[in-house]
Amino acid sequence: MPGRIVLFGATGYTGAMTARALVARGAKPVLAARSAQRLERLTEDLGGLETRIADVTRPETVRALVQDRDVLLATVGPFFRWGAPAIEAAIDAGAVYIDSSGEPAFIRRVFEHYGRRAERTGASLLTAFGYDWVPGNLAGALALKEAGEEATHVQIGYFGQGTAGSSGGTQASLIGSVLEPSFAFRGGRLRTERIGARVRKFDLGDSRGQLAISVGGSEHLTLPTLHPQLQEVDVLLGRPGAYVRLMPLISAVIAGATRLPPARAMLETVLGRQAKGSTGGPDEAARSRSSSMLLATAYTEDGRELNAVKLEGVNSYTFGFEMLAWAAIEAAAGNVNAPGALGPVTAFGLHELEAGVRAAGISRVR
Repeated sequence: MPGRIVLFGATGYTGAMTARALVARGAKPVLAARSAQRLERLTEDLGGLETRIADVTRPETVRALVQDRDVLLATVGPFFRWGAPAIEAAIDAGAVYIDSSGEPAFIRRVFEHYGRRAERTGASLLTAFGYDWVPGNLAGALALKEAGEEATHVQIGYFGQGTAGSSGGTQASLIGSVLEPSFAFRGGRLRTERIGARVRKFDLGDSRGQLAISVGGSEHLTLPTLHPQLQEVDVLLGRPGAYVRLMPLISAVIAGATRLPPARAMLETVLGRQAKGSTGGPDEAARSRSSSMLLATAYTEDGRELNAVKLEGVNSYTFGFEMLAWAAIEAAAGNVNAPGALGPVTAFGLHELEAGVRAAGISRVR
């Protein structure tokens, strides 16, 4: 018998859109959030679904949501601050946990802190299961598989085309990520590194090229387990604007400032004013005006290119809602391969993941 899908954070922007994606695929999730009034409006809009009240400030209410065989789909962020109650509830219950986080510090905590606990209870942890960082995992895994054992380096670039805007939750998560240490996989091991410590130039058919800054994605933690010969994994986010070339300097200044409590407190205050939390996000019309593209390239140690994989499709928000819905339904059907902290390929298999990414709106361009 399939397990229940419990969507925690259902009344936020990402949660509500994911609920719609689940219902459109025929699922009947249990909707959970802290506001009974907002839950009532949402479930009426979706044709009537079971609802539950839960709040991260009262962890026992989150633990009460989930039991064995359930899928707990969490969209309550920023995750580094608010994510613990949901993931700990799923681990205690031996359930499947899926989240929408893209935050490097939280992702690393899932793999290094929570993974072994999940293995002991039989829980499966699927963190960062939206646009950050599922399509890069797919593109990188395909490029490495096709390149063969000679590949020791992989570079993955994420690029948005058009402008959809961003949600309040995304802004809050980004601000939190800037203040926390990120990471990279270099020299055959995971190393602490600030976001934006490196800048790379991608050839995307534009004579000027596209600059991108280094970020901590789940690819750093997942691809080396699939390809043990890897020595370097680069994950980069394309950014417009002349300031991009200055990101290594900006990153170094922030790193120095956050080591000093008064300076960190000031940064948190200044940046916190820009983070409004869950204040809604781009509507369908805005999302339709943007799209996404990813490029993963496998190299030899001396820099010789072996293989490249390009993915294109819908904007990051639409993909994220659809990907979360796909993963939750597959997990509820018992199609997650193992317990512990899992990357997308390990969780579902490469062929199955490619089909899921395609169903969520991003496909390989041959």
